[in-house]
Amino acid sequence: MSLDYATLDLLRQNHPAWRLLRSDHAPLIASFLHRVFVAPNVRLMAQADLVEALEDELFGLRERLGPSAFPKPAREYLNDWAANDKGWLRKFYRPGSDEPHFDLTPATEKAIAWLGTLTARAFVGTESRLLTLFALLEQMSEGSEADPEARLAEIDRRRTELDAEQARILGTNLVPDEVWVDTLDDALALIGKGRDARHFGAIVALTQKRQPAALSWVARHPLKALEVAGHWPLLLDTVAWICTHPRPGVYLRQIDVPGVHTKLIEANRTVLAEILDLSLAGEAIDARYAGVAQFCRRYGFRDKPARVRFRVLDPRRALLAPGTDQDITVNADAFARLDLPVERVFVTENEINFLAFPPLVESLVVFGAGYGFDNLTRATWLQRCAVRYWGDIDTHGFAILDELRELLPHAQSFLMDRETLLQHASLWVDEPQPLRRDLPRLRPAEQALFDDLRHDRIRPALRLEQERIGFRWVETALARLP
Repeated sequence: MSLDYATLDLLRQNHPAWRLLRSDHAPLIASFLHRVFVAPNVRLMAQADLVEALEDELFGLRERLGPSAFPKPAREYLNDWAANDKGWLRKFYRPGSDEPHFDLTPATEKAIAWLGTLTARAFVGTESRLLTLFALLEQMSEGSEADPEARLAEIDRRRTELDAEQARILGTNLVPDEVWVDTLDDALALIGKGRDARHFGAIVALTQKRQPAALSWVARHPLKALEVAGHWPLLLDTVAWICTHPRPGVYLRQIDVPGVHTKLIEANRTVLAEILDLSLAGEAIDARYAGVAQFCRRYGFRDKPARVRFRVLDPRRALLAPGTDQDITVNADAFARLDLPVERVFVTENEINFLAFPPLVESLVVFGAGYGFDNLTRATWLQRCAVRYWGDIDTHGFAILDELRELLPHAQSFLMDRETLLQHASLWVDEPQPLRRDLPRLRPAEQALFDDLRHDRIRPALRLEQERIGFRWVETALARLP
């Protein structure tokens, strides 16, 4: 490729790797993605795990740099890094899974690899050869590659590369075929792991004394244990408290252990969950719930109450004083008991559409905010209402409709039809990561349009966002409803 001015200027403006290096957050992005993807050789991660890892990273940075250093939640940063204008992560859904997953894009891998070349290189020779071999041997015991033959093949490959590089720089030299290290301490010093070994020994001794059931976890996850070494005594204290108070029915904030606080627990839920599964009796664990998002339900803590935000669209059915904005938020139990005297319920995932929804007799609108309708589960009175879901006309919009129908099979779509799509062609945008999986609960017309979208028959990655639909078009569609 030519490295002339025009080519480089074009790359500077458009290439994701260059955009990453120019980003104000490049140190965070590159270091975090290197730690969770590149260093452990992880190819993809579920959104919940990646969000938790980034929250931990952000928590540490805010402790050092101040709370305003990285003000957004981890999920927002990940979605931003996966957006089309960044292109540093790929966000997608695995077959049969509704949970988003992430992996690195090739451009990000290139940028991180190039940054690695900027650090000082070890001298290419016997010392470099030994350090590389020790690092690879270390990976054999701790790395993600499970096949010993594959690891040995990797060692041979790296050794051949080093031989060739040394010959190019120094010419052919006699080098030792093997090395003998007298003591473990000498071996640890040679590979620069003496301090980690001491920390790990302290973790093992403390665990043996205070929570022996967790020893098997420490043995399986030595690197994770070292990552949380600074909090390990408090984590063991937390496990001990929960074992003494199984399924306590209180909020995490109410765990009464000196030095333990809610942020510590929330930042280490994955580690705590894995240890609690080893330490608690079976009846203290609700196996229906799993993952960091369901930590409280799994171990019997009170969770933040699910909330429902809605607007009453009929002034005659107003719950607040006349003339008051009927934008109301209640917990899910209160919403279930309302049993409002309405005939139609609209669900929209866009807040502006929710706020601007026009007055309509015998109707209310619920702010859905994307995937997940657990907050509506107990509102059985919705079964008697005509429920209409209004989402983006894209593959994810239809996936959310499909999910709503698992709870409310009679729900209909609103303004998610082919005519609406074609009438707003000038407002089409790109959907970042279209779904390809089947959606079993769509009606025939919806299924036909969804198939056209997921197979790129109209245009690749087509999306019509609901807020781009003309307001007069919305009012006309509402007037036509029975």
